[in-house]
Amino acid sequence: MLVRAITAPGLRRWCQSQRGAAAACFPLGRALLGVRGAEAAAFLQGLLTNDVTQLVADGDAPPALYAHALNVQGRCLYDVILYRLHGSTAEEPHILLECDSSVLDSIQQHLKLYKIRRKVTISPCPELSLWAVLPGDTSSPPKCADQALLLTPDPRAEVMGWRLIAKKGANLAEIIPGSQLGDVQDYHRHRYKQGIPEGVKDLPPGVALPLESNLAFMNGISFTKGCYIGQELTARTHHMGVIRKRLLPVTFPGPLPAAGVPEGADILTQAGKRAGKFRAGGGELGIALLRLAHLHEPLRIPLDGDSVELRAATPEWWPKGAANATFSGNTGTEVPPPPKPPEFQ
Repeated sequence: MLVRAITAPGLRRWCQSQRGAAAACFPLGRALLGVRGAEAAAFLQGLLTNDVTQLVADGDAPPALYAHALNVQGRCLYDVILYRLHGSTAEEPHILLECDSSVLDSIQQHLKLYKIRRKVTISPCPELSLWAVLPGDTSSPPKCADQALLLTPDPRAEVMGWRLIAKKGANLAEIIPGSQLGDVQDYHRHRYKQGIPEGVKDLPPGVALPLESNLAFMNGISFTKGCYIGQELTARTHHMGVIRKRLLPVTFPGPLPAAGVPEGADILTQAGKRAGKFRAGGGELGIALLRLAHLHEPLRIPLDGDSVELRAATPEWWPKGAANATFSGNTGTEVPPPPKPPEFQ
C-alpha cells in the first residue's frame, strides 16, 4: 500500500517554523482495531460523533477522522481516530480505529454489542504500530512506502503533526529519513501545552462531555449527520449555543509536591469558589476542565493544608474569538475545516 503524502498548507507553515530540528517520532501506547466489511462505515456511523461515511465517499475522501463514542447520556466513552486503509470505493471498506489501549477490550465489546447482523469483522491489529510525528526542518513528505501503511496529518489540529501507522519493527529512519526517536513523555507534554486531550485520563469515560472537551474545535463532530448514540444532549447543547466550561491547558509556575497533583483534584479561585477540575498532566504542564468565567483569575488546587497555584490559557490553534466566547461548535465561532486529504503518490 502506498504511503499517503502530506501537503496541507498549514502543516507546511508549522514545519517551516521548526526549521533546524529533525522530525521526532514518538511510539504511542494506543491500540489499533480493524473494522472491515461492506457495512463498516454505516455501522460506525451510528456509534460515533463524526460523519464516518466520508471515509467511503467518492472523490477526495479524508484519510483520517477524529470522533468520540458516547453513552446514551451524551458523555464520552472513547476518543478515537479513524483511518481509511482502502484505496478506492471499489475496494472493500477497511477502517482502522485508534483508541486508548486500556479500553481495547471494552471498546470491542461495545462495538460487538451493536454489530448484530452487520457485514463487518472487528479484530485487533497487534502487528501494526502507531507513531506520532512532530515535523522538523522539512515539509517534504517521505518517499519510502515499503514499511508505512499510512502517514497523514493528525485530524484534530495542525499543531499535532502527523500520525504514522507502520508494521511492527519497521525502520523509521527509512520511512522518514533523518527522523529521531522521541521520548513519549515529550509528546504528552506537547499535547498538554496545546490543550489536546487523549485517552481516559484526560477524558474520563462516562464523565467528559464532548463539547466541553472541545470536540468541535478538533473537527470531531458533525452536526448535520443522522442519529447516533448520545446525539440528543449534544445537539441540544450545540443549538443552545452556550458552553460554560472547557478543557484548557494549565501550567504550574511553582514547585509541585513529590507525589504530583492528583487527577480529578478540585480547582478553586483565590476567593475559594469552585472553578473546575484538574484532569491530568506531566511536570509543570497539564489539562483541566475550567469555567471560562474564571479563565483569567488566579487559581489554586488545595493539597493537604497547602495549595498549588496554576494558570490557564487558551491555545493559539483555537478558532478566532473562541477565547472570549462561550459558544459551541459553529454557533458563534468559526470552526476551521479538517485538513485537506493528502494526495496519493
